[in-house]
Amino acid sequence: MKQIRPYPKVIISKKAERSVRDGHPWIYGEEIRETEGEPQNGGLVDVFAGNAFLGTGFYNNNSKITVRLISRNANDVFDDRFWRRRVEYAIRYRKTVMPGGDFSCCRLIHGEADQMPGLTVDRYGSILSVQITCLGMELVKDTVYRALWDVLKEIGEDIAGIFERNDIALRTKEGLQEYKGWYRFDGIPLPESAVIEICENGIKYLVDVENGQKTGFFLDQKYNRAAVARIAKGKRVLDCFTHTGSFGLNAALGGAEHVTCVDISQQAIDMARENAIRNGLDGKMDFICEDVFDLLTRLAERKCKDFDFIILDPPAFTKSRNTVQAAARGYKEINLKAMKLLPRGGYLATCSCSHFMTDDLFREVLASAAKDASVSLRQIEARQQAPDHPILWNVPETGYLKFYIFQVV
Repeated sequence: MKQIRPYPKVIISKKAERSVRDGHPWIYGEEIRETEGEPQNGGLVDVFAGNAFLGTGFYNNNSKITVRLISRNANDVFDDRFWRRRVEYAIRYRKTVMPGGDFSCCRLIHGEADQMPGLTVDRYGSILSVQITCLGMELVKDTVYRALWDVLKEIGEDIAGIFERNDIALRTKEGLQEYKGWYRFDGIPLPESAVIEICENGIKYLVDVENGQKTGFFLDQKYNRAAVARIAKGKRVLDCFTHTGSFGLNAALGGAEHVTCVDISQQAIDMARENAIRNGLDGKMDFICEDVFDLLTRLAERKCKDFDFIILDPPAFTKSRNTVQAAARGYKEINLKAMKLLPRGGYLATCSCSHFMTDDLFREVLASAAKDASVSLRQIEARQQAPDHPILWNVPETGYLKFYIFQVV
């Protein structure tokens, strides 16, 4: 007997079918050819190509991505147990790839890479910082949050509260309101503060999950910072776009002779200085509040050779395909100037955190900068985001961070 499905149907185009069969979970509104039943925004729909069932996903016609698949199994029942299994699977994975103390400060759920679209959950010690950018996920968040709380408690992890960082403009595209604040569990008191101390790579930071960048702190560079620390001993380091000072602090802890941290934000510089003091590293570090482009230009004009290790960790220069070429020019400019500032045999750590700046394009930019600087790049390491931010090869959007360490020769 043919199974009767309880969900409305969407029938998709051949192009979308190829994408879904290749493993991608997104279906754009323009790719939907027909609907059967009455899909509700935030509700579930079955996806078909002709008579072939392809999966079930969240529907939202307010969004350019109209359907986000959460399952390809026709036997799945989307109850509390389903979401608990998803949470358990994500947490078991982090326990494996982020062993020891690293599990206490990591990303627990990375959206589509964990088959929970639009959901980010970062752990900072006893606080979970959560961001939701998908209407369907917003509607099941009570179930997901309870599963997170219960699963972590059951494995002996002490969680004091969940803070929602839903103050992001992307939510408006889903028809969601922007807000931030503590999620309230029945009978469970709220934490007294949204500021917590974490320890990463042996370095202590104060993280403000209410007002900090993104969900409070950038966790994806954890092991890249450790890679910098491994080669920093005895070096004179220039840490550009320092933000919280994390790369510079790792370099200082790794034995750098001296570290200079630069950021255009005075607030960031103040935070980096406080972190240096917190870790007893302020005697090895100094801090400059200046635009990095201007600083590199000024140093190049006076042929400065004060640094033999330069770190470039800029914000994303592009967040759309339309501005990729302009971004490429920006990446080339900072890398070219850094290469000219370094002595032969100096070291360069450089990265891009934009998904649209592909690895191939970023490598082209670096090669072009090296050619114009009349240097060669000896690659030491090619790295990506930490494994708590997993990359699905059939979902390119889950991979975004490119990180290289070179010797300039």
